[in-house]
Amino acid sequence: MDIKVRRARNTDMERIDDLLSQVLMVHHKGRPDLFKPNCRKYTDDQLLCLIADDTRPIFVAVDEDDRVLGYSFCIITEQKNNNILTDMKTLYIDDLCVDEKIRGQHIGTILYEYVKSYAKEIGCYNLTLNVWACNESAMKFYERCGLHIQKKGMETIL
Repeated sequence: MDIKVRRARNTDMERIDDLLSQVLMVHHKGRPDLFKPNCRKYTDDQLLCLIADDTRPIFVAVDEDDRVLGYSFCIITEQKNNNILTDMKTLYIDDLCVDEKIRGQHIGTILYEYVKSYAKEIGCYNLTLNVWACNESAMKFYERCGLHIQKKGMETIL
């Protein structure tokens, strides 16, 4: 399979919504106390705005027929003039997904490596993301990609 990565287009919305639903269900199964089942993360209008926003690029991995196989929602942030933190530009991966039916074919790695190259190209110091503790397969994937724990979020249920 010939995989290409490109910026998402408005015509990709339906397929992106399908993949967002897959991610939602992984999170719902892992943390039903936090995540509702069978709902949408973004409305069509919100997704259209995100697709057009250069500070929040969405990249899609597509096959030779331009069918969306996976995506990466990104957010570019810049830290400047903070009292305690150094100035830096960061690319944050808000969400990364490959269709559950075709996982294990290195599409996620291709997508991640593209996003990492993009971050370097635009002068980012680092690339960050959060992963839910209940999503062990995602944690293992990110570790294989070379990511390391930067900080941990902790909770107690009251």
